[in-house]
Amino acid sequence: MDKARAKELLEAVAAGNLKVDEALLQFQTADVTDIGYAQVDHSRAMRQGVGEVVYGEGKTADQIWGICKTMLEAGQERILITRLDAAKAQELAGVFDLDYHEAARIGIIGGLPQPNGNGTIVVACAGTSDLPVAEEAALTAEVLGNEIVRLFDVGVAGIHRLLSHTEDIARANVIIAVAGMEGALPSVVGGLASCPVIAVPTSVGYGASFDGLAALLAMLNSCASGISVVNIDNGFGAGYQASMINHVKTGRGE
Repeated sequence: MDKARAKELLEAVAAGNLKVDEALLQFQTADVTDIGYAQVDHSRAMRQGVGEVVYGEGKTADQIWGICKTMLEAGQERILITRLDAAKAQELAGVFDLDYHEAARIGIIGGLPQPNGNGTIVVACAGTSDLPVAEEAALTAEVLGNEIVRLFDVGVAGIHRLLSHTEDIARANVIIAVAGMEGALPSVVGGLASCPVIAVPTSVGYGASFDGLAALLAMLNSCASGISVVNIDNGFGAGYQASMINHVKTGRGE
């Protein structure tokens, strides 16, 4: 739904020509623009609280351009593009004000909002090799309006590095724990934290890690309570889930 149509509906409600529930139904009903190779969803923010995100891998720069142009014309102020490689980002930067983060393979149009979550999200990663996935999670959560505390290279191989951040862990509202190899970090964090922990296995490790499968199974079998697990290398999914948790209304006037 574009701004003109939204204004028309609101004016009809103000004039008493349209009931509030009827207008709300029109806001919530799927509003899609067909551009041939994509069905661009303009009502997702109304339904889910977050506008459509563009998955860049497998799409050409021209296709991404067309999708983003359609979203901006419909009034979406901020666009997150995930799994965007540097070559496509360079092409897009010529037509959009694109903030590109190469390590995380994330492009952002419209900048970062002011945080409006209930607390902080801690993103902890075991090693430097896990940074791309951790940054994907952190940037996703930032785009969705969260304050992020980054704890990088705090894996169990030198557990004193993690233990020096126990105050950050105690203050967190949600924690994302990113690790490859044997995937032990989320279990340790889960034993220290009083908040939900989202575990992210990465495909980092030697042969017996099976491209992240070992870490995934270890996290699924964690003995620490309160841990959920996303798919291998799915930093975006973890950041999105953490944001949803951090924006849950308590029913106490918050």
